[in-house]
Amino acid sequence: MLSPELLHALRNLPLAAKQAAEGFLAGAHASRRHGVGMEFSQYRPYQPGDDLRRLDWRLAARSDRYYLRESEVDTSLTVHLLLDASASMNHRDANGLTKLDYGRLLLGALAYLAQHQGDAVGLTILSPSGLRHLPPRSDSRQLPRLYHALETADATGTFPDAATLAPLTARRQRALTVCVSDLYEEDGEINHLLKRLRAVSGDVLLLHLVADNELNFNYRGAVTLRDLETGQTLQIDADQQRAAYQAQLQAWLTDTAQAARRQGFDYHLLNTAAPLDGALREFLRKRAS
Repeated sequence: MLSPELLHALRNLPLAAKQAAEGFLAGAHASRRHGVGMEFSQYRPYQPGDDLRRLDWRLAARSDRYYLRESEVDTSLTVHLLLDASASMNHRDANGLTKLDYGRLLLGALAYLAQHQGDAVGLTILSPSGLRHLPPRSDSRQLPRLYHALETADATGTFPDAATLAPLTARRQRALTVCVSDLYEEDGEINHLLKRLRAVSGDVLLLHLVADNELNFNYRGAVTLRDLETGQTLQIDADQQRAAYQAQLQAWLTDTAQAARRQGFDYHLLNTAAPLDGALREFLRKRAS
């Protein structure tokens, strides 16, 4: 599995998404229903009214009996991808990637996976200036549209307010919603949006991005920390504060995961220095459930 920095170094999101996703296509979900599909499953005896095109004529010639070939049918669904484009997603890790860079790669790979399984894929980029929304589609031109929107997305300001987000939950539409965010919020606005989406759309997969230098706090000596959304700064001695910081971070991550699962979300923590395979597996697992 290529590292995120190598994928990013390609400077080509369509190619990077394909490289990241292709190893997972063999794990595409097939339903338990049987019918006309891609993978052979079993034979069953012919019954009046069955489609004669599915008869195995070679087997009939050998056995003088008529059997139909049954295959497992891929079940398609609607996948709605959400990207948090608030300013905190500009946080940069030691590998040079921002959370936004990682989010672009991840959602590009997920879009590639979903479309190659026949799913209708849509994307909404969440920013305070408004929603950039591409409705779910399954045609061949959808991936280039999604890639262009991801490549041109900027992270600015704070997470959108309820009025800006209202169109997302105005209509009921069954979908698997995949949200990529660092979950930095002022008053539970991300959580509120996901609760509403679960109520009107169904399943929610929450992919929580945390940078490696946030998780391990591998700064040294006197450092100045700046809030990317408010501009506030804090001067600390990193060596003295490391233990307290990591204890508080782990407590927050534990509380966040527990709260998400209590509300019915599938929650997955992602280190932005790690390959994308964990998130891709989680997506395929959720898609198959």
